[in-house]
Amino acid sequence: MSMNEQLMEAIEVIRPALQADGGDMTLVGFDETSGRVEIELVGACGSCPASTMTLKAGIERILKDRVPGVTEIVAVNTEPLLDIHH
Repeated sequence: MSMNEQLMEAIEVIRPALQADGGDMTLVGFDETSGRVEIELVGACGSCPASTMTLKAGIERILKDRVPGVTEIVAVNTEPLLDIHH
């Protein structure tokens, strides 16, 4: 099983807990060489003050445990920012 398939399988295990709180996550990308995984927290998770704790204590721990080679999980924001100057 490829790293991408392992990540997607592990993410599907995590997503129901996030969705129960009105949020979700998507896999943005990963570097198989460094083990760095980029995810986006969306919905309620994207603006939640506890999202950093969720990312490090929950998501990172689970992905490191389930996917060999994962070394770091980084949250990225791919949603466009609201431009208030228009």
